[in-house]
Amino acid sequence: MLPGRRSCVPLRSRLGRLSPLPFREIKRRLENAGFVEASQKGSHVKFVRTVGGITGRRLSPRSTKFPAGTLRSILSQAHIGMEEWEKLG
Repeated sequence: MLPGRRSCVPLRSRLGRLSPLPFREIKRRLENAGFVEASQKGSHVKFVRTVGGITGRRLSPRSTKFPAGTLRSILSQAHIGMEEWEKLG
């Protein structure tokens, strides 16, 4: 590693192995994490959560099953780790 560079752990390894989940399951877990459904435009649902005065937003398409990559993106943007995600299930 070069001097002055930080070691970067890829997101994939931090979130572990994910499997596709239906929208209802993802919505349930996001709501358990404190997110509420704020609005919907077409098939995309906006979830928001306020923690310590900071509001986090997350858009999710309403589809039958989310691929693992899309789910990984949702968790990353929602600042939810794999351990917390498993506890929400």
